Amino acid sequence: MRILLVEDDEKIGAAISEALQDAGLTSDWVKDGNAALASIEAGAFELILLDLGLPKQDGISVIKKLRSKKNSVPVIMITARDSVEDRILGLDYGADDYLVKPFKIAELMARIRAVVRRHAGSGQPLLSNADFTIEPSTKLAKFNGDELDLTGKEYRLLHTMMVSPGRIYSREELEEKVYGWNEEVNSNAIEFLIHSLRKKSSKAAIKNVRGLGWMVNRDK
Repeated sequence: MRILLVEDDEKIGAAISEALQDAGLTSDWVKDGNAALASIEAGAFELILLDLGLPKQDGISVIKKLRSKKNSVPVIMITARDSVEDRILGLDYGADDYLVKPFKIAELMARIRAVVRRHAGSGQPLLSNADFTIEPSTKLAKFNGDELDLTGKEYRLLHTMMVSPGRIYSREELEEKVYGWNEEVNSNAIEFLIHSLRKKSSKAAIKNVRGLGWMVNRDK
């Protein structure tokens, strides 16, 4: 999962970025409203963590413009403003959830999981198909019932494909999901990760569709 973090406070932003990385998630961090809108325009994100009090354009302005363009990416607002009126305003303009500072990182991660499940149209926390099972809350992945020992990037790649079993993902799509902006990506990085995943599971579990990309098998 690739997340855009929009937070101008250096200490809070660094703590959230580190927590997302530790959880096996890819994140890109910007610090003002203009940069947020430019990033959304340029990148493919599955969730946005949006501070309300931002320089240049505040969070309300960002989410209004986002929703006016029919962009339905999930948004969790994170802010020090704890009045009911502020929360109502954010939710009315299209936020999916609202978290007041200071908050526990564990609560933020739980809210991320819940919002992603809602947008996927399911309250079921497990992702599974005929071969793999992933429990996002614990980052536990299994192949045919046996636990897999995955690196962070291997987990992110497998999680990306398991969101839509049977869908073909191109190299560019997988790079966007697995790597952040500041990470150098070798030309064969995705192939290397898929080779490693196949060694830990089986070659048949991750199919190559020549000229198009890769996919995991469909649901059971």
